[in-house]
Amino acid sequence: MRGTISLLTPDNTVIGFIGTGVMGKSMAGHLLKAGYPLLVFSRTKEKAAELLENGAVWSDSPKEMAEKASVIFTMVGYPKDVEEIYLGEDGLIRHGQPGSYFIDMTTSAPSLSVKIYEEAQKREIHVIDAPVSGGDIGAREAKLSIMAGGDEEAFEAVRPLLEYLGTNIVYQGTPGAGQHTKMCNQIAIASNMMGVCEAIIYAEKAGLDPEKVLQSITTGAAGSWSLSNLAPRMLQGNFEPGFYIKHFIKDMKIALDEAELMGTEFPGLSLAKSLYDLLAEKGEGNSGTQALYKYWNN
Repeated sequence: MRGTISLLTPDNTVIGFIGTGVMGKSMAGHLLKAGYPLLVFSRTKEKAAELLENGAVWSDSPKEMAEKASVIFTMVGYPKDVEEIYLGEDGLIRHGQPGSYFIDMTTSAPSLSVKIYEEAQKREIHVIDAPVSGGDIGAREAKLSIMAGGDEEAFEAVRPLLEYLGTNIVYQGTPGAGQHTKMCNQIAIASNMMGVCEAIIYAEKAGLDPEKVLQSITTGAAGSWSLSNLAPRMLQGNFEPGFYIKHFIKDMKIALDEAELMGTEFPGLSLAKSLYDLLAEKGEGNSGTQALYKYWNN
């Protein structure tokens, strides 16, 4: 199949990127460094300043970008943002060029991904839902895990571009499958983060050196990405966001809503969301997910 697909090269492809926040800025930067002409749009233009200084060109709206770019990535905050950018009056679908590729890397509702795909089909536009995992570190180092849903041929066409952003790129299936897979990811992280925090708190209460404890347990059966990357931040008092608590709460709500539709209960996920809700109520919504540590130490 790959042999029947036109390669998306810097000579024939203008890329657009919407959303230049904690992760989007690094992701867009990798595409720019790869030599692609890059258009950028963000609600806060200042967040795109470094990209603009390095040669990216500002678009004033999704509409303007859709009229110029043949491939557009989106990495925004909430499903409502995704819906507005894709399906709004000045959105990508209404103004996109037939044959364009739109890749939504936001963690969003699977049902919305299907709706966007169906509307895009009417205008002969290819849409891939491709949420990611790996946080700010994965985005910065181009080592994201990317889980994709949509038409397989469209996925194969954009795979070379995704390879500038991640190292674990898996086609999961039909439209919405990428988002469902990301829900699995967030469900696993939610309970794991509670365990990571409780392990650190236990070490401190037992009078141990938590950093030495991490040396022992990060490479054993308890090992996880969160334990290796976020527990050290907790100990340093670094609660800057690699991934916002407010966005994690959004993801957990999507997963719980989907679980309800499936007739399934997830008590671990429900408990994790309740703890993060308490932190958000205390003003920690813009902190990183590792700030769950503060639930015990505030």
